[in-house]
Amino acid sequence: MIKVSIINHRGQKRLKLEFPYNANISDKVKQIKNAAWSQTHRAWHIPFTKEAIGELSKMFPEIILPQIQETEAEINEAKPESIELLEIKTEKPAIKDDRNCIKIEVIGKKIILKLPKNEADIKFINTLKYSRWEGRMFCWEIPNYPGNLDLINDYFKDRIDELIIHDKFDISVGNETRTIGNKELIIIKTKTGRLRLIFGFNKAILMLIKKYPYHSWDAKNKWWTIPFSEKYLNEIQTLALEAEMKVRYEEEKAESKGLKKMSAYDMINYRQCPEEMILKLKEIRYSDKTIKTYKGLFEEFINYYNRYDIDKISEVQIISFLRFLVMERKVSTSYQNQAINSIKFYYEKVLGGQRKFYFIDRPQKERTLPTVLNEEEVIRLFKSVDNIKHKCMLMLAYSAGLRLGEIVRLKIQDIDRERMQIRVEQSKGKKDRYAKLSAKFLVVLDQYIEKYRPKDYVFEGAAGAEYSPSSLQNIIKAAAVKAGIKKHTTMHTLRHTFATHCLENGVDLRYIQSMLGHESSKTTEIYTHITTKGFDKIKSPLDNLDI
Repeated sequence: MIKVSIINHRGQKRLKLEFPYNANISDKVKQIKNAAWSQTHRAWHIPFTKEAIGELSKMFPEIILPQIQETEAEINEAKPESIELLEIKTEKPAIKDDRNCIKIEVIGKKIILKLPKNEADIKFINTLKYSRWEGRMFCWEIPNYPGNLDLINDYFKDRIDELIIHDKFDISVGNETRTIGNKELIIIKTKTGRLRLIFGFNKAILMLIKKYPYHSWDAKNKWWTIPFSEKYLNEIQTLALEAEMKVRYEEEKAESKGLKKMSAYDMINYRQCPEEMILKLKEIRYSDKTIKTYKGLFEEFINYYNRYDIDKISEVQIISFLRFLVMERKVSTSYQNQAINSIKFYYEKVLGGQRKFYFIDRPQKERTLPTVLNEEEVIRLFKSVDNIKHKCMLMLAYSAGLRLGEIVRLKIQDIDRERMQIRVEQSKGKKDRYAKLSAKFLVVLDQYIEKYRPKDYVFEGAAGAEYSPSSLQNIIKAAAVKAGIKKHTTMHTLRHTFATHCLENGVDLRYIQSMLGHESSKTTEIYTHITTKGFDKIKSPLDNLDI
């Protein structure tokens, strides 16, 4: 709500605009020509002209004051008596010298404190965590944490001239500004697989959020995000409804696809990755998959600047290309990171240049929880596949937790029937390990081998070569649709499901880490946040105390 009144400022008639602290409104007001902030009035004011009033009306059409509308016509006449009449009609409040006043406004998660400069007061304010001085609005901003308002009231006591607690506050979401009530919770599922939570301060919800892995506070936008999970979503909604909050759930719209990557078929003079880069990658013993990735990424870069000598492309041009990937191609964060790595590899490792940092934000990957199928969904998935070869590959992924690449590279000699183990050679990180060979899987495997008679690889593709990884991904996607599984299901989903089900069946986390081939236990610990089985058996240490 904006209150408009006429004031006399330094001998000029101006329109004074009073409203609760709101950065969005302030930014709009500043766009009006000759708008200014008055330290004396503690408010914004604009010229008393038709043009200024017209701009104000366009920005805030909800402002309807007969006196102001009357003024627009009268200003054009420039008759002093008309202005005098207008001043009589307008209620002109007595100007109060508020330089010694203390005003407090509570707007959602912020406490706005306006007060005269006093060293003792400033010292007290600095004891409140994360308090800061807002120079543009000449006020202090203090987080509305539990107890902060009480501390401020107890300290200033009778010196407080005005205390306003707003039931609603404004927040920018995308390209729009929303008004959020203190008893309202907005949950937005983002396209990156996280939940964005926007709400006024609520201690119970805040404590629940902080229990979830990968929770994050966005200080700029003033909201929390957590990985998406049906379990988390239900828990937060339930808690909010118990607190009699209004809950709104939304899903973020996916962005339109970016420009397509240029290939050799799209360009006449397509440049291939320099041979010396391929040789260097092999020399340092990068995997075939990494070499293929770096080759494709670097070719996209050098063909973006196909008229320039590769060795003379500048840092400014590199940064411009990286921005092109984000803004025009709309690539993922992992793609952008790999593109940066491939470019750095050539100029630093191949050309022997100094290590450089390109001044563009290297994105942090959005942390999400892995998708996991329940046991009933796994059964439906297997039953939906009729081809014995396809079924065998899916069962192997679930029974042993193997990666897609490990399945297609698996050889017959790697199946150890006596020890009931599967040898996984030179997997991710160039490590060998052993995985569990399931007795039920072995039955299906024998049926498959008897029918297809593979010679080298367990699952052979055309002409006895490795099976195509993309074909296997298409197989599980089709099987999931046929089984009526709504979750986003890939081959890696079966690996996550294997780990989660092992944990739920009582397998020690260290064994799961070993079978999955994780270098760090922290990677494996994420599965403890997915499962809830066994939590009812945990006893609080408080229950053991004789009190």
